[in-house]
Amino acid sequence: MKHLLVVLSLAVSAAAADDRQSDREAIRAHLDRIFQGFIKKDAAELRATHHENWRGFLEGSRGVIKGIDGYMRASTPDPKSPYGMKAYNLREFDIVFYGDTAFVSFVADLDALSPSGPVKRALRITDLYVKEKGHWIQAGSHTVVHPETQLAQLATPGRLSDTGRKNLLEARESVWRSWFGNDQEKLKKLVPPETIAASAGGGFEKQAAILSSAVEAAKSGTKLVSLEFPSTEIQNYGPVAVLYSTYKYVTETGGKQSASSGTVMELFLYRDGQWVNPGWHMDATAKQ
Repeated sequence: MKHLLVVLSLAVSAAAADDRQSDREAIRAHLDRIFQGFIKKDAAELRATHHENWRGFLEGSRGVIKGIDGYMRASTPDPKSPYGMKAYNLREFDIVFYGDTAFVSFVADLDALSPSGPVKRALRITDLYVKEKGHWIQAGSHTVVHPETQLAQLATPGRLSDTGRKNLLEARESVWRSWFGNDQEKLKKLVPPETIAASAGGGFEKQAAILSSAVEAAKSGTKLVSLEFPSTEIQNYGPVAVLYSTYKYVTETGGKQSASSGTVMELFLYRDGQWVNPGWHMDATAKQ
């Protein structure tokens, strides 16, 4: 009798293990349906593979996405676009079961086509799956860009949009005009505390010295007559932009005008919705 109980116990354990393996395979197949839905830009398939009460975050989400309609608005690819996901591969795939609930974790390596050409990147994803009426369906997800892809993106030269370039150049000019105009409030916003600047006269200046020099210039009665940047080249890496420019300006002090010109390399950082200027290096030609 004891021997029979052991056999039955082993049989039950094996059956339970087989059930979990079947569940693993079902969830993995379901994930493939989702990825194929993105590759084929099949909106109907994407809707069918996600729960009506879906919750979570997708890549770039700023708030919780609620319900299948919210998911579809945030994720459905344009069927007319030639760009998008072309292939995928899963790595570090893991599932933990809690009854008819499963927590799925994996990294997805994606091949996609963008306007600039083929792109490879990785996503780090956790999915919530629930089993209803004998079938598994995705009920939630949290999708973020994998750190290795984030680093690669930051190290890749980018191109600012026309609006982005315009805003950057306006911020640059605002820094110069705020200094000449001794606008301390604006200078403190544009030139952050961590600023290190190599001035044309040699040496390094930090925020306090830069603000102080603006005060001294104003006390001397120096006024800006004109300011221009005849040529500017920009390198952009994510939220960082480096400007290489030639500059010319004319100032007036005590009724006498003088012209200055030279080259400048300026570092700008996009922070809290605006460009700030935490560093620069100026080389000046002789004043005229």
